[in-house]
Amino acid sequence: MLFPITSIFAQKTDTLPTLSVILTSNTPYVYQDEQGYTVVVGEVKNTNTLTSVTDVRIRVIFYDDTNPEPLEIVEGKSSLQVIPPLGTSPYIIKSKTPNSEITHASVSLGLFNSSTSKSKQLSVEVNNIDLDDTLRFSGVLKNGAAPSNNTNVYLAFYDNFQPPRIIDVITIPIGSVESNETINFNFNEKIQSRIVGFTISAESNVFYSEPKNVIIPESEIATKLVTISKVSILDKEGKNLSEIKVGSTVIIQSDAWIQFSADQKTNETPYTYYVQIKQSGTPYVEFIGKYDGRYIETGQQSQSVDWIPESSGLFFIETFVWDRNNVPIANPGPIVLILVK
Repeated sequence: MLFPITSIFAQKTDTLPTLSVILTSNTPYVYQDEQGYTVVVGEVKNTNTLTSVTDVRIRVIFYDDTNPEPLEIVEGKSSLQVIPPLGTSPYIIKSKTPNSEITHASVSLGLFNSSTSKSKQLSVEVNNIDLDDTLRFSGVLKNGAAPSNNTNVYLAFYDNFQPPRIIDVITIPIGSVESNETINFNFNEKIQSRIVGFTISAESNVFYSEPKNVIIPESEIATKLVTISKVSILDKEGKNLSEIKVGSTVIIQSDAWIQFSADQKTNETPYTYYVQIKQSGTPYVEFIGKYDGRYIETGQQSQSVDWIPESSGLFFIETFVWDRNNVPIANPGPIVLILVK
């Protein structure tokens, strides 16, 4: 489930005016879990080159479709207690109650403080990655030259969008670790089907580790089932456009063909076609749209999504095809640039 979300950028501090913390995306991932709670997942970054920050607070306001008044206001914190210079930390914030009326949310940054930097004397390794119904791997945490308390390993899972979105954060508590001690741990849990990898990091009361990126083994179906062969930008009459105007409706259309059916009994392959649009020179997503379709046997289909640009500039368009379990069944389509005036 995809929710529209508004992000408000507010870098505030009661200490040094040169400190700055930002949200890394203005479209963090939002979903409702099995219990009906609305969950917001994202990442913050310390942009200062010299000073660590701590107690980074993130404020989420939940709304419905009709009432301008908030349904809930929740304040949470970044997963890392101390974010090093130019470092990032995921966050995961959940609504106070299960509420099916929540349809969108706004995210903003609150106060944070400068902090004494921790020493990078933790290291974490991952081995024997296996994925079927669950994700399984073994890990090794190595401590530095001092006892550590409140030690945690953090897994920040991401999807196949570009740039990837953080869509889940899991904490593995380790606890107290003696100086130079090595701790083995295991992970064996179900994960969201759209997850393609994760970053792993560790932090204690005195040390932290360099985050490491881990790619989850990819199924062959993701690269062989569907191919996106063409992406076009059209007006309402179907004419190709090389540039468009702010406020005008354009059609993002792709041709994609399927080599074989995912379900050999029915010869049907339900899918969702996604269009993601970003402004050149920024990491922020301007627009995400989708189209639900269904292949019958093999062959080619066209998919289209309408877009009304709200600002001028150079934009690039990315396209994806996922199955209804949110698993990619095609490599991303060719990137298309478009000028908006």
